[in-house]
Amino acid sequence: MNVSDQFEKRTARAELLAASAPAVAEPLVFAAKLFRLQGRLAAAISARHADAPFSGGAADLPRIVDLLPPLLSFAAADGPPELAEAAETRASDDPTTAATRLRVYWEGGRDALEDYLSRAFLRPFAEVLARAGIAADRPRHEGHCPACGSAPIVSFRKELPDSNGAARYLVCGLCGTEWAFNRIRCPSCQEEDPTKLPSFQSDVHKNVRIEACETCRRYVKSLDLTLDARPLPEVDDLVSLAMDLWAIEEGWTRLEPGWAGI
Repeated sequence: MNVSDQFEKRTARAELLAASAPAVAEPLVFAAKLFRLQGRLAAAISARHADAPFSGGAADLPRIVDLLPPLLSFAAADGPPELAEAAETRASDDPTTAATRLRVYWEGGRDALEDYLSRAFLRPFAEVLARAGIAADRPRHEGHCPACGSAPIVSFRKELPDSNGAARYLVCGLCGTEWAFNRIRCPSCQEEDPTKLPSFQSDVHKNVRIEACETCRRYVKSLDLTLDARPLPEVDDLVSLAMDLWAIEEGWTRLEPGWAGI
C-alpha cells in the first residue's frame, strides 16, 4: 500500500465513524476531507521524489511549497474559526515567506507545537520520506519518533504472538511511523516511576485511556486494540474528544495535538 492509499484508508475510517458518532461528526468529517487532500499531496510529492530524490532536510521545502495553497484554501473554507483565520492570513504569503514558515516548523522552532497548518501540510511529505527510508533532518528527542523526531500523536496497545501481555506502541504525529515503547515510561520527560504515571478511563469510551505524567503534566491518549483491532488510532482518537477536554480542564497538556487541534 503506497502513501496515498494510506491516507485514503484514513479517510474511509473517518467517514465511517462520522456516520456512527453524531456527537463528533463535525471534526471527523473535517478530518476525512483533510486526509483525502493529504493523499493527493502525497501523490504529488512522491512523483517529485521519483524525479529527484529528497534529502530529508529543510532545503527540500522550496520544492514543495507551491503545493500549499489547496490546503490553505481547504482550511479557510472548512476549518474551525481560529484555523480558518490562520489559513486566510497565510494564503497571502509570498513563496519565500511560506517556505520560511515551513522551515521553522521542520527545524523545531518555538511555534512548531501550535502550527497545525504546517504539520498538516508536511505530514504527507514526512510520510513519503519515512516510506522511502530517508531520515528526516530534524531535532531529535528521546521518546519521540525514530524516523523524524516528532512527538507521538497517540498510543495504542496490541497483543503480540507468544506474548503474555499487550505491547505499547506510539504513533508519530508527523510521519505516521509506529514504534514500540516501554509501557511504564513518559515519552515526553522519560519519567519511569509508576506512581507518577497515572492513567484515566471513561465508562463511555472503554477502549481509551489518558496516559499522563505528573512530572511534566503531559499526556498521550491510548487506544486498546486488544479489545477491537479495527480502529486506526490517530483517526479513532477523534471519537473520544470529550476525554481530551476533561484532561485539559484537569490541567494536563496533550503531548501532540490530535487532528481536531486539541
